[in-house]
Amino acid sequence: MPHPRARALSPAPARLLDIDTIYLEPAVEAHPRGREILARFPQARRIEVPSHWNIPELHGNAGSVEDWVRIKRSTLVLGVKKGLTSRPNGRSAHFIAPSSSNGCAMACAYCYVPRRKGYANPITLFVNTDGIGRAIRRHAAAQGPLPAPDQIDDRFFVYDIGENGDLSVDALACDSVRDLVALFRNIPNAKASFATKFVNPDLLAYAPEGKTRIRFSLMPERIARVVDVRTSPMAERIAAIDAFVAAGYEVHANFSPVILYEGWEEDWRALFRALDAGIGPAARAQLKAEIIFLTHNAALHDVNLRWHPKAEALLWRPDIQETKRSEGGMENLRYRTGWKGRWLARFKALLAEELPACGVRYAF
Repeated sequence: MPHPRARALSPAPARLLDIDTIYLEPAVEAHPRGREILARFPQARRIEVPSHWNIPELHGNAGSVEDWVRIKRSTLVLGVKKGLTSRPNGRSAHFIAPSSSNGCAMACAYCYVPRRKGYANPITLFVNTDGIGRAIRRHAAAQGPLPAPDQIDDRFFVYDIGENGDLSVDALACDSVRDLVALFRNIPNAKASFATKFVNPDLLAYAPEGKTRIRFSLMPERIARVVDVRTSPMAERIAAIDAFVAAGYEVHANFSPVILYEGWEEDWRALFRALDAGIGPAARAQLKAEIIFLTHNAALHDVNLRWHPKAEALLWRPDIQETKRSEGGMENLRYRTGWKGRWLARFKALLAEELPACGVRYAF
């Protein structure tokens, strides 16, 4: 029976996706999932492409935000996932599962994952989800039981299934997310996990039975209004937590990204208080958090200056940032090492003051 404080959630807004163009690889229609997606958008123009990465029309879109939003809302790419390997992680999850998608319909100013589909980076859905599921199942079977509880989970190996997008939005376009939740429900030693900035009430019917962890990304609302473009408001995300817990999900908070500015501590204190007031005992009893400080990128900074300089005033702080090369070879900006340690300690102290029951699983 749902907790009485679980709120009724409004239907997922249609404004996020209004697909009128679908780029697809030649093999897409040979897969049931591909045919399902195409049937869901029968009026969309179809353009065959040799590869979901090789779409010249999407490459030169580092211009105005209006163009970005149009592409994100109206364009879908369909492909076949080639690599089906689960990679070790050890931070938020034990493994990164082969992804069922990449790209996103949202336009967060700090997101530097766009690569070969231009900076608009619309959603790509992979239609061979049956093969992805089999690969995950085989990998989990080879692990055996979790040797001992760790900072990631007490009982299960955790697979991040949404590294390169937002599965709550993907679920507006196809049933792949429903299938993944069902897959992990029946894998005895594994649990799925993904972060989201979008409240999609359709997921409440997926019956995860405790085997899928949703991490709602949270930050102070006045900052989110600037940098979290096209996402669900913070109040909506907090209001959804009780309902998702009642539906059988494990729900954690992803305090990300933590952006430093004048007054950040009081803004986060207010957010912690809003979270504490907005959830019931069942959600509070299982709540844990990740803390991820902002990582920025010089190339994205240059693009953002063309369409969202107000965001860059928050994100681009060379006075307190330093350059560091990422594992993927990118030149990123992170808060200076010595200072970041002190700020992280202060952040944890604030969290302990306001939400003492909320443990920290991972901080970076």
